[in-house]
Amino acid sequence: MTVAHAGFGRPASLNERMVGASILSADFAALGAEVDAVLAAGADALHVDVMDGHFVPNLSMGPAICSSLHRHVPDAFLDVHLMVERPDNFIEGFAKAGARHQTIHIESAVNHRELAAQIHEAGCTAGIAVNPDTPVDQMLALQDVYQLFLVMSVHPGYSGQSFLDGVLPKVATLRAELAPGSWIQMDGGVSPNTAPQCRDAGCNMLISASAIYGSDDYRIPIDAIRGQPDMLGSHG
Repeated sequence: MTVAHAGFGRPASLNERMVGASILSADFAALGAEVDAVLAAGADALHVDVMDGHFVPNLSMGPAICSSLHRHVPDAFLDVHLMVERPDNFIEGFAKAGARHQTIHIESAVNHRELAAQIHEAGCTAGIAVNPDTPVDQMLALQDVYQLFLVMSVHPGYSGQSFLDGVLPKVATLRAELAPGSWIQMDGGVSPNTAPQCRDAGCNMLISASAIYGSDDYRIPIDAIRGQPDMLGSHG
């Protein structure tokens, strides 16, 4: 099994690309085996989508799932994505459960600078996310306190949605305006077919759910999404 990445705290190298597997599309009846398989296939992180049924129209997992994952694969990088109205109520719980990184949304009605400090004090790196219809201006104003910038390429709430390529200019703007080596993450509809557009726009961390877990061989979509040289002939 591969050992997942140490964290988003350091700048990315110019050509580094990471792939996170969102467990939202995993078989929860066999979650341990699913995460073992996806890490062995080369995933750099396990992406944990947290939904409260208010911020997005769905309800998903809490710190107990994160804690179980951490016990099962203690070296795995747990990337928690808080799609919730009050992320401040969850940060400490997920940190104690083994999260190494936590991303909150710019659309959440919180003080985003205070939340970044809270995430750091809990021992995690911090990310800020933006929905498809939200401009990135506010994210850019926070680049001094966040390590990762997530652009949603679907409307958050459910896996398996189609990729919205209208968000790609946001990535290009972030790549042009952020410090060199900043982490830019894309989440939603990322597959071997859409990943080349994301990479070309400037993403260096790609999150995929159904494209990975819907495959018979997890390594094939992971390598293609990352842009492995032996996969470029068929996927760009």
